[in-house]
Amino acid sequence: MGNRGTVTEASGFNPEEDAQKIYNAMKGPWVCVLSVLFQKQTNTVFSCSKSHYFKMPIQELLDCLKSELTGNFEMIVVGLMMPAPVYDAYELKNAIKGAGTEEACLIDILASRSKAEIKEIIATYKKEHGKSLEDDVCGDTSGMFQRVLVSLLTAGRDESTKVDEAQAVQDAKDIYEAGEAHWGTDEVKFLTVLCVRNRNHLLRVFQEYQKISGRDIEDSIKREMSGCLEDAFLAIVKCMKNKPAFFAERLYKSMKGLGTTDSVLIRIMVARAEIDMLDIKAEFLKMYGKTLHSFIKGDTSGDYRKILLELCGGEK
Repeated sequence: MGNRGTVTEASGFNPEEDAQKIYNAMKGPWVCVLSVLFQKQTNTVFSCSKSHYFKMPIQELLDCLKSELTGNFEMIVVGLMMPAPVYDAYELKNAIKGAGTEEACLIDILASRSKAEIKEIIATYKKEHGKSLEDDVCGDTSGMFQRVLVSLLTAGRDESTKVDEAQAVQDAKDIYEAGEAHWGTDEVKFLTVLCVRNRNHLLRVFQEYQKISGRDIEDSIKREMSGCLEDAFLAIVKCMKNKPAFFAERLYKSMKGLGTTDSVLIRIMVARAEIDMLDIKAEFLKMYGKTLHSFIKGDTSGDYRKILLELCGGEK
């Protein structure tokens, strides 16, 4: 499957030249970085501007950007300057540090990344922040929620396509007996299956679970659990079923109603623009009957809106 991002390489792409233009823009009084990022008729490659093309360390680049930009626009531009694993590590660090923890960020990233991506995030986190990501997660979370996150961090999921029919039936029974058929819930059984089995196998488990229980696995998780643990297991299930639909739902919820959860909106738009934004847009339209473009346009303003709409990649 090819690239399904809205951000693709533009013709005449010259990373060093474009990076220098952005650097010069930052050095001036306030020359809008946006005009440099979007100077081409075709989609601009944001990776042209990422730190490895600058002759400066990433932290110096970020400090330079932060001195020139503010608010949500700053958050997006800073994110676009980072390679994917650096951005994920940066977001995880921000979710953990300080008072309280942004559990939604931990769930969004750790439940949706592949085994290879998780390993790269862990290595990058150590390099960029000098600490173990697992230690930091353990220091800021507790209980079964912590155990789920640690399990995801061990990157032990089988990534083959093999389905063991007998095991799938047993897994479905184990989950049913640990939840719906059990007084109280044995979350360890859910963890053992949901954090380890491969996607094809889990899709078969979910089918078998529906037969046994008469309910969708998501409905059972909602009935049996609550809080961050419920959110984590639901995220895993949804990502296994349809990852673009999971992100479409997260984007919708970040914008519907009063106010916007900008941290979620920014994180997903930046992280998925070069990967599967086309698929996310298609799922958004299918699920909500409106385009992602129209939602963003109606919920944001100014340069913040312009850069989000560019990442969205058009009305359709």
